[in-house]
Order: sequence, then C-alpha cells, then structure tokens
Amino acid sequence: MIDISLLICTRNRSRSLGATLESVAAAAHRASPGGIELVLVDNGSTDGTAAIVRHWATERSFTVRLLTEPQPGLARARNRALHAARGRIIAMTDDDCVVHPDYFGRLAEAFSARSGPVIIGGRILLGDTADLPVTVKLEDHPMIAAPDQFPGGFVMGANLAMTADVRAMVGPFDERFGAGAPFHAAEDTDFLLRAQALGIALHYDPGFVVDHHHGRRQTQEAIALLAGYGFGDGALYAKYLRSDPRAVRWLRQDLNHLGTRITGPVAGIGHFHAFRLRHVLRGLAAYGVHALRNRR
Repeated sequence: MIDISLLICTRNRSRSLGATLESVAAAAHRASPGGIELVLVDNGSTDGTAAIVRHWATERSFTVRLLTEPQPGLARARNRALHAARGRIIAMTDDDCVVHPDYFGRLAEAFSARSGPVIIGGRILLGDTADLPVTVKLEDHPMIAAPDQFPGGFVMGANLAMTADVRAMVGPFDERFGAGAPFHAAEDTDFLLRAQALGIALHYDPGFVVDHHHGRRQTQEAIALLAGYGFGDGALYAKYLRSDPRAVRWLRQDLNHLGTRITGPVAGIGHFHAFRLRHVLRGLAAYGVHALRNRR
C-alpha cells in the first residue's frame, strides 16, 4: 500500500535533476521505502531526461513511475501526475528543489495530527545563498489560513501536500494557469481557492522542508518572476469576480495597499505594491480578452 506519492514535473533539467532525485532517494531510505512512490512527469524534455531517470530508477528500493506529458505546461503535467498518484497523501515539489532527509517522516507526522480532507504546505528555504531571496517560505511556526484569506504565498506548489480525497473534491489544476500557460503562474493558488470554497482546511507546517535552488541571481530575472506572479493573480481575480465575492475584496486590498510604500524582495522594485498592482491589472485584462476570444 502506498502511503505517500511524491509528484515531480520536469522539463529539460537533466543537468540539475540528479540532486533532486538523490535527495528523494535518501529521504525514502530513511523512511519506509515500501510505502513511497515517486511519480515523475517528463513534460516534453529534449535533453535526455527520460533516459537519465529510467537509469536512476533501476536501483531504487521504492516505486518510481516515469510518465510523459508532451504538451508543455506545468499545470498540465501536474494533472498527469495527480491522476496517476496512488498514495493516501499526495505531495509535490519542483525539479529544482532538494528535499531534506527527514522529509517523508515529517510529512507523515504533519498529516497524522489532522483528520479529514486537508492541504498542508511546508517550509521552503533558499538552496543557494547566491540566489535572490524569492520563491521561499521561511516562517518557522505552524499557521492556518482563514477561509477568506488569499492563499497565494501562504503555501506554495514547490512544497505542497494533500490527502487523496482532496484531489476528488477539488478536481484538476486549471491548465490555463502556471508556467508554460497563457496566465504564467498561480495554478497552485487557483487550486487552493477552490479547496477553500469547499471548506477544506489549509495549513502551513514548517516541519517538512525543501531547499529551492531556483538559480535566479540577476535582478531582472526576479522582477520577471514577480511580474508573472502578479499577472497570474490578476487573471485569478478575473476568473472569480462574478462567482466569488472574495475576489473583489482582494482586488480592493491591492488598490488600498498603494498608499503604503514598501521595498520589494529585490532591489529593483522600489514600490512593490504599485509594481504588483500594475501586473495584476494586466492579468485581469488578459483574462477578459481570453474569455471573449473563446466565447466567440
């Protein structure tokens, strides 16, 4: 019986994927390998990723399932993995992350303390101090999201897990969102929004940890990433404006924040709220245009 399914989607990361895989192997060896499966989706790689993973998988004491999703798109690849997962706990991380040696044990511990359908996000540390401090989750204390709290940033897809019944309740990721899709980001936030609407609890637990080796060291790289996050959130607001009153409230909050000047996580963003709002509005407009085109 599979206790934990770990999902990883990858595309053209053959040079760096080895560190991710070896960390999974070490964590599985420390836990109970027979109850763990790795579901890895090759999302149209052209660099020999599939052959590397097949060779690596032959020496593992736990189940490794290599799937293929030829059409690029993180949400599309995650749906392929999500559908195939057999564990009672379904976890996911990214192909540029390294899981800590006690990852599986601490993950199981986090879920054993809670009952019913639940989503739990874990801690995300900066894997390399030379990288800019983005795409991390550093809080060292447990938290529970309020039902009306915008979940973007509260937990992240780079270290996210759920009970298997959540998959059936919430359904697949929206493939219009996320890397490689029209709205660039927020496929995990959209999933969380739908879970919240169903009354599914959303927790943060710092006990299970990954190190994120995202490799962004130039200011413009981080600015582009954060612009994409704002764009994706704006598209989310547009998606739910007519069906979920929370979307209007969150948009108003972004507008109200303009009065507070704060510096962003990178030096190139002087007034972060203005920067974010600009890209949120771009996302709103893009979703509207997309909807009109598809309606026609």
